[in-house]
Amino acid sequence: MTATPRPSSALHTLTAPEARDLLVRREISSTELTRACLERIQQVDPQLHAFVTVTPELALEQAALADRALADANGDAGKTPELTGIPVGLKDLFCTEGVQTTSGSKILLGFEPPYDATVVARLRATGAVFVGKLNMDEFAMGSSTENSGLSELLHGTTRNPWNLEHVPGGSSGGSAAAVAAGECLLALGTDTGGSIRQPAALCGVVGLKPTYGRVSRFGVVAFASSLDQVGPFSVGVEGTAMILRAIAGQDPLDSTTAPERVPDYRAQLAGGIRGLRVGVPKEYFVEGTEPDVTARVRDAIAKLEELGAEVGECSLPHTDYGLATYYIIAPAEVSSNLARYNGTRYGLSATDVPDVFGAMDEARRRGFGDEVKRRIMLGTYALSSGYYDAFYLKAQKVRTLIKQDFDQAFERFDVLVAPTSPTTAFKLGEKVADPMAMYLSDVCTIPVNVAGLPGISLPCGFDAKGLPVGVQLIGKAFDEATLLRAAFTYEQATTFHTERPSL
Repeated sequence: MTATPRPSSALHTLTAPEARDLLVRREISSTELTRACLERIQQVDPQLHAFVTVTPELALEQAALADRALADANGDAGKTPELTGIPVGLKDLFCTEGVQTTSGSKILLGFEPPYDATVVARLRATGAVFVGKLNMDEFAMGSSTENSGLSELLHGTTRNPWNLEHVPGGSSGGSAAAVAAGECLLALGTDTGGSIRQPAALCGVVGLKPTYGRVSRFGVVAFASSLDQVGPFSVGVEGTAMILRAIAGQDPLDSTTAPERVPDYRAQLAGGIRGLRVGVPKEYFVEGTEPDVTARVRDAIAKLEELGAEVGECSLPHTDYGLATYYIIAPAEVSSNLARYNGTRYGLSATDVPDVFGAMDEARRRGFGDEVKRRIMLGTYALSSGYYDAFYLKAQKVRTLIKQDFDQAFERFDVLVAPTSPTTAFKLGEKVADPMAMYLSDVCTIPVNVAGLPGISLPCGFDAKGLPVGVQLIGKAFDEATLLRAAFTYEQATTFHTERPSL
C-alpha cells in the first residue's frame, strides 16, 4: 500500500481508469469499491429508479475473486484484464445466468436465463463485477424509459439525475442514469435508433454505438435484428475504450459479427486530431433543435477546429427520410421477433384461460405495453400481403440511399459531427401521449443505425436550465479507434466530463 485509501463514500465518484489504477496499485480493493457502489444504489435509487434488479451477493462474490486475482498479480497491470474488479451495470435485456432478465416487460417477469449473453460472458471473464440489471423502455422501444412495463413495480419512472423531474432518455435510460449518478462505473446498453447515444447526451455521460457487427448480439433480447447493437456507457472516453475492447470481436454464436481485428482502443486514444477531416452535415441542425443545443454543438465544432481538425460542411441529402425508413424496418422486425412471446414456455402465462390460442392472446394482451403493441401492429401491417412492396421493400431501398450518402461523405471526411439530440432532457410525461413527438427525439441518431455505422455522444456543455448537451461524432465502419481518439482529444480540452449531478 503506497497511499492512504480514499474514503469509501467517495469511491463511487471514480472513473473506470482511475479505479483501475488504484486497484492495480492495491490502494483500494474491489470489495471496497463494490460496496461503495452498492451503498450509492441504496442511497439514491429510491429517487432515481434506475435498477430493476440489484445483485449484491453476486457482486461481492465477484469482487472477492477480483481481489484475489489482483493480489496474485502483485501490482503487475499486465497480469489482470483492465476491467478486473470494476463495477458494471447491465441493461435488463442481456441474458445473465440465474439473474432475472425482463427487457423492461411484464411478459418476462421472473424469467431467469440458463446462460449468459456473449457480452456478459466476456465481461465475466475479465473479472468485472455485476451490480445489477438496469431499467429500460420495454423491449428497447422508446426514447425516455417511460415505456418501461415495470415502472409500477419500481414505484416510479426512471429519472434524470441532473433533474429528477426530467427523463433520462431511452431506451437505455437506466444505464445512462446509473453511470451519471455513480451507481456503477460502467454500464452496457443497446442502440437500435439512438438508445445509447441519446440517453448519454441527456444524462451527461459518454455513450458509444459501435459498428453493426462489431459486438455480438447473442443472448441479447432482440428488438430489430438488423439495427440493434450493443455498446457501453462511461464517465469519460477512456472508460468506453476499456470496455469496448473487452466486449468486441467476432462470435461464432452470432453470424452477423464481423471477422475484424479488435485493436487496443485505450492505447490509441493519444495522438491528437491535427489534420483530421471533420464534416458537419447541414441536415442535422434540424428545425426544432433547441438554440442552446445548436450553440453548444457549434462551440464543440469550433473547439475541434482549434485543436487542429480540418472542418468543412457536407450534405447527407436522404437524412429527411431516415425517420420514416426506420419506423417501417424496425416495427417489421419487431413483428417477427416478438412473435416468440406467447406465454407457453417462459414468462407471463394466462393460465386462467382454458383455450391454448386464447391463452396466448391473453398473455400478450396482459404482458405487452401500448408502445410494443403499436409497433407490432405497424410492422405486421408493413409486412402484410399487398403492402410489403409499398412499405418494407421501399424502406430497404431508401436505407441503401442513406448508406450511400455516408459513403460519399466519408470519401472527403474522417469523422462527422452533429447534435446527438435536438433537445436536452424533456420533462416526465411531456411526450408520452404523443408518439410522433417522442419518435422525433431520435432524428439525429437514427440514420447512423440505418447505415450500420459507429457513433459516440459525449458532453459538450449545458443549457440554460443546467441540463447536459451532447455532441455526436460519427465514424467510418469499424473505425471506432479514430472516433474514440477524436472524442478523447476534445474531452481532454474541455471540462464538461468532470461535472457530476448533485443527487
